[in-house]
Amino acid sequence: MTSIITSEIDQEIVKRIINRDERALHMLYKKFRPQIFGYIYRRIPQKHIAEEITQDIFIQFLEGLRDFRFQCSIKTFLFAIARNKSIDYMRKKKIKQVLFSRLPTFVVEGLTQFVMDDELERKELEQKLATTMQALPHDYRLILRLKYMEDKSVKEISKKLLKTFKSTESLLYRARKAFIDLYKVES
Repeated sequence: MTSIITSEIDQEIVKRIINRDERALHMLYKKFRPQIFGYIYRRIPQKHIAEEITQDIFIQFLEGLRDFRFQCSIKTFLFAIARNKSIDYMRKKKIKQVLFSRLPTFVVEGLTQFVMDDELERKELEQKLATTMQALPHDYRLILRLKYMEDKSVKEISKKLLKTFKSTESLLYRARKAFIDLYKVES
């Protein structure tokens, strides 16, 4: 009985949101945002990142709403999106650490275990990344290491390099572009 009532309520909420009822959307957001944020924050304990991912979850929910077929509750649907978004974020963060690190091989192996099962593929990627990094000018290597390995903000990097914020942003942009261009050439 409860699932039927919940399903009917969910259907009504979805119908109202699809019909651009902002109050229904606001009620849904107000109801589930704290739970979704808490779920994400427990996995990624950085408030601004957890908040950004929470917003992305609701955007993805809205984008997928027309295809929602009520095979589960809205809450289950939202948490499935949250689970996938948190996994994606952690996977990308781990890949960044691997891509831009100069950690000892045994540490890199631990980080890349989940990314690649094939040892040969992992070693080839490590070699390609190391070669690409070495081919970059020193200032590009430095800024990429500070940003992606040491997880420094642009503001922190600008202070460390004694540059303005704008010139640091520009240097980071050029370094990323150079890395991507060199990486493609290595392929």
